[in-house]
Amino acid sequence: MDVFESLIEFAYRMNFSMKTLECRDDYGQDTEINQTLHAARGNTTNCSDINLDDLKDLLRHENAITIVTNSQLFFTYFTPVIFTIGVIGNCLSLAVFLSKNMRKLSGSQYLAALSISDLMVLIFYVFTEWIKRGLPVLTGYVTASFLAHNGTCQILLYFQYISRFLSSWLLACFTVERYIGVCHPLKRRDICDPRASRRIILGMVVIGSIYCVFKPILSGVYEVGPNRVPICTGNPEYANTSYFLDSTFAAIITIIPFFILSILNVFIIRKLFIRNKHYRKIKIVTEESIIRLEFTIILLAISICFVTLNLPFFSVWCKIYWTYPDDLDDASLAGSDSHHLGDALFITRTIFYINYCINFFLYSVTGAYFRNELRHLFLKKDKYNKHARRYSANSRSNTHTTPQSWV
Repeated sequence: MDVFESLIEFAYRMNFSMKTLECRDDYGQDTEINQTLHAARGNTTNCSDINLDDLKDLLRHENAITIVTNSQLFFTYFTPVIFTIGVIGNCLSLAVFLSKNMRKLSGSQYLAALSISDLMVLIFYVFTEWIKRGLPVLTGYVTASFLAHNGTCQILLYFQYISRFLSSWLLACFTVERYIGVCHPLKRRDICDPRASRRIILGMVVIGSIYCVFKPILSGVYEVGPNRVPICTGNPEYANTSYFLDSTFAAIITIIPFFILSILNVFIIRKLFIRNKHYRKIKIVTEESIIRLEFTIILLAISICFVTLNLPFFSVWCKIYWTYPDDLDDASLAGSDSHHLGDALFITRTIFYINYCINFFLYSVTGAYFRNELRHLFLKKDKYNKHARRYSANSRSNTHTTPQSWV
């Protein structure tokens, strides 16, 4: 007898009567247990007739769901930490990049928009996924039945897709902007200014809003599985279309940005290395060039983390999506021969979520001006205004005297 059965036996013999099993169906939380027990007892409705063997059969059936317990616990307890840190960090980052001194820079426009998109991902994607997959581990039953309603389902899916699209492509646009600023400085005045940045950001919002419409259109609340549990998923009648569009979406928000970030950042690093050797000799260093260099370093740090944190989850997701297209849910995978993939999916999913809370720390470590502005957010207003006047005067002076600084 294994440990699991020993605990059952102990509980049973300690007079934990099966009469305490409530044959109720509140929000579907006991439906699967009741159906399994009814099958074991010949569809009887008397809970007190269930004996030890029936209970063992039931828990062996339910044990398939607990194969990935360790990874589920990791996801359940670590995701709220990521969510909390991410919300606070992105709000602080947004306040810094929209401050009087920073918002005039084109790089601040992209990073402010990136903070907003990451906040949307945390609220509409990370938090709702935790409610569906993590909260039941804490409570013992599903408490998010409100998510399985038409209307709520489509709205959440739409905002999940558009926020993830923007989070990836705003970073890609920022990379292109820094590439032009570093490698093609003569074109920087026309492309790398706040007005152009706002137009590009607005364009990405429009493109994302139109492109992601397919998901709510092809999705809804449908009853799936042997117990006909209603969940928010794709329309079975358009399974092939959804499969193709979801695969395309995954490539658009991961593979293509990966290539853009990797290739352009190599060119940026190479150009900075060459220019650094040249300008050290003639000693042309201005405040404007330092700020632009810091934005470039921030970009490199964000890009490295983006690829590093996305790649494991994307690899596992692709393996599951293309090998077991009907078992994408973690719980389904846990009960199949591919349970190790379900285990890996929970862990890599949690690591992937770090991507939406880490930027604040990257800004703080790599950006001295970001740290200064963050510090001034908590200082008295008169001290802040004094710094702002000095900073603005220096920026205007450097802009006129060194219009083509080396970064």
